Amino acid sequence: MGYTVDMKTLWTALMEPNRLHIVELLRDGPLTVGEITERLAILQPQVSKHLKVLSEADIVEVLPQANRRIYKLRREPFQELETWLHSFHRLWEERFDRLDDYLLEIQADEQQK
Repeated sequence: MGYTVDMKTLWTALMEPNRLHIVELLRDGPLTVGEITERLAILQPQVSKHLKVLSEADIVEVLPQANRRIYKLRREPFQELETWLHSFHRLWEERFDRLDDYLLEIQADEQQK
């Protein structure tokens, strides 16, 4: 069976600004806790708590290397999020197409008067 993400857990984890910033930092590649701490300018215990939430939400994975922990984004949650958002995109495109048709119909009626 394929990977399935809990959308509520994903959104809850990403709603916190520092966690979202961590995700943005990790988008460029794996980082250690220390590197994330330096770039966010917040204390290491806070970064660790945010990373724990992101890890529990399956957004990041931990790669142990000697006495360091490297954090890396997982691809699967974002692929599912993209698929989920794409379904809304199609819905809104259909609605805008119907609105365009309606507006053209109104314009044609106005020109006939």
